[in-house]
Amino acid sequence: MMPSAFAQFQQGGVDKEGTWHAGEGLKHGDYFSYEICHVDYKECAEFGMDLWIKGDVTSGSETKWLAETVVYDGNKVVVGEMELGKIAPEPTGGSEELGVYRGAFKSSVVWLSAFATSDGPSHGKGPKAFSATSWGKIGNIGGEQVLPQVIETVTVPAGTWETVQVGWKTGGASSKVWIVDDFPFPIKAKTFTHVSEGIPPPEYEFTLLEYRENVESSPFVGIVSTADKFAAQGCQTDIEKTTAVKKSTVGFDYQVHVFYGPEDPVQGCEMDWLIKFISKFDDTEFLNQVQFDFLVVDDNLKPLRSIAQEEGRPFLYSPSGQYILDLIVEEEPGEAKYVVWIYGLAPEGIVPSTASDYVEIPVTIFAGEGGSPSIPTIPDPVTPSTPAIPDWIKTNAGWWADGAIDDGSFVQGIQFLIKEGIMQIPPTTQGSSGGSDGIPDWIKTNAGWWADGAIDDNSFVQGIQFLIKEGIMNIS
Repeated sequence: MMPSAFAQFQQGGVDKEGTWHAGEGLKHGDYFSYEICHVDYKECAEFGMDLWIKGDVTSGSETKWLAETVVYDGNKVVVGEMELGKIAPEPTGGSEELGVYRGAFKSSVVWLSAFATSDGPSHGKGPKAFSATSWGKIGNIGGEQVLPQVIETVTVPAGTWETVQVGWKTGGASSKVWIVDDFPFPIKAKTFTHVSEGIPPPEYEFTLLEYRENVESSPFVGIVSTADKFAAQGCQTDIEKTTAVKKSTVGFDYQVHVFYGPEDPVQGCEMDWLIKFISKFDDTEFLNQVQFDFLVVDDNLKPLRSIAQEEGRPFLYSPSGQYILDLIVEEEPGEAKYVVWIYGLAPEGIVPSTASDYVEIPVTIFAGEGGSPSIPTIPDPVTPSTPAIPDWIKTNAGWWADGAIDDGSFVQGIQFLIKEGIMQIPPTTQGSSGGSDGIPDWIKTNAGWWADGAIDDNSFVQGIQFLIKEGIMNIS
């Protein structure tokens, strides 16, 4: 009889013969598509990474795998190559422009190569048995044991797999990586950063979206890096964030320090930002767990563009109080009004109890030489469907945003519309209440913007999905 999941967590090891190591079974022609985030890159903002194992490459005296690689990061596409070791498939070389993504890949998808490699004598690691009581300790978080915990059937976009769940405790959270016998990389992971108190933020997450074997020719023919497109149309590509703006929000609840570049941004080209959220009481103290958005607004503060919505998220999030943002300048030449809109301070699954506030940053946008460069069209791997919602519902949303009807009346109306099939909500797991009976300010703000036509139906529906997922709204 196989031990219970709890017993396996305590003892380590599962009832399965065989061993596993990172890179097991990797071969020429393998194609992988992952969705990844890592805390060291934009504090776990997701990006897509596709790899095709092209063949061998000699690096010094070592023979490695050469992997053609494409990264989809918001509006940016990065095309290049990575070199993967054959003892441990850690990326150690390749295209310079893939540097930050290569680091995230190494620290997430192939992280278990710190414990399990193909060759034991070389590194003292070697393949690890599924039945082993422990695969090793994580020194940087107090010697936590990495353990095979349970056999579990898991479904991801790439298919359904019988996996061994390898995990460890991270403060008050359980970090988990799902591996498959004779498959080179894990198919899924959800791990957390070690913290001494509070809710541990994500360290890394990833999911296998697609896997193919025996792909004989490059699947990336015709895909061009965004940087190459920018360079071809005369955009600056070596960007330094040299312009600094330090301001208090309009209600003096927060300080926001931003650094952006280039100094003279051009329509259709890239612009990079570093945003720092600072305590109003102490210029040296970063705020944390900041829920916010980065907007372009008109003279009446009506949003014309939301970066969170463009990334398919209800809001942006900074656990540490610093956030790196890059965007393509879509605004017309002249003065653009960029706004950092702070919804409040709270973990991602908790409604903020702190004040909403904002800071406006006017920036002059320039036309490119010979006119404005065209804004490149970037392929989007996933195109969300936009539910059709009757226009009359917007009246109720506007009343609610203005305080003419209460939260309960608004929720009851949405429940009725969902049950009657008038409002189509994509499949959403019902969550349990996070201990707050309030509705986040950003959802009420979105409702007002939606009623005014400033955001689309799909963006409004994302807010309703959030209410259902967090248990604030019950549709059963």
